[in-house]
Amino acid sequence: MGKRLRKLKKIRLHREGTHTLLWGGLLLLMVNLLVFYLFPGVVSYVVFAVSLTVYLVVVNFFRCPLRIFDGDTERIVVAPADGRVVVVEEVEENEYFHDRRLMVSIFMSLFNVHANWIPVDGIVRHVTHFDGNYHRAWLPKASIENEHSLVVIETPDGTEVLARQVAGAMARRIVTYAQEGDECFVDEHMGFIKFGSRVDLFLPLGTEVCVKLNQVTHGNETIVARLQAPAAQPADEATDA
Repeated sequence: MGKRLRKLKKIRLHREGTHTLLWGGLLLLMVNLLVFYLFPGVVSYVVFAVSLTVYLVVVNFFRCPLRIFDGDTERIVVAPADGRVVVVEEVEENEYFHDRRLMVSIFMSLFNVHANWIPVDGIVRHVTHFDGNYHRAWLPKASIENEHSLVVIETPDGTEVLARQVAGAMARRIVTYAQEGDECFVDEHMGFIKFGSRVDLFLPLGTEVCVKLNQVTHGNETIVARLQAPAAQPADEATDA
């Protein structure tokens, strides 16, 4: 697992935004032409300015910056999303592990890049999608009650890390690219969430968390945590093996 995957498309806009930007742009164009025909002058200029602002916000939302993590990824957990840390606490994780875990949650506003990155090198062991509600993404109940997807990755030393993509009040589509059995690497895209959402990470107890509440994160750049090294195997067990 020493090799790092570098097959990245040099794109600046995410493919998930292609249809939205195309049809949205055409709709705004037609609206502006109609307004210009019916209300030439100040009104048409105001509508054009508002339309351009809205379109640029959407373009910003679908930005897909080319990022390559600079450093060793062994036992490193990298931020899966741009945003702000809203939760750092020990919780009971009851969907996959069914035990105590450290939870780190990153909230993405409308103005953040909404591409999600793979947080650790490893093998995808589990992927599940759950339908649900659309509470505001920063609310605690959103993690369980909202539409969400679970992606569990096993690192080369056998540690499992769970990443949960959560839809928000405006989000209506969670896209998950990871598939069970895939070998995955930091630098790859894990998925995409449209319009306001969050990503939760569940890490083993004892993990060194490297971020604080309200800290701004940059996907595939900010180090979120450092996993503990596996416990040494007892000498007598090693001899028997």
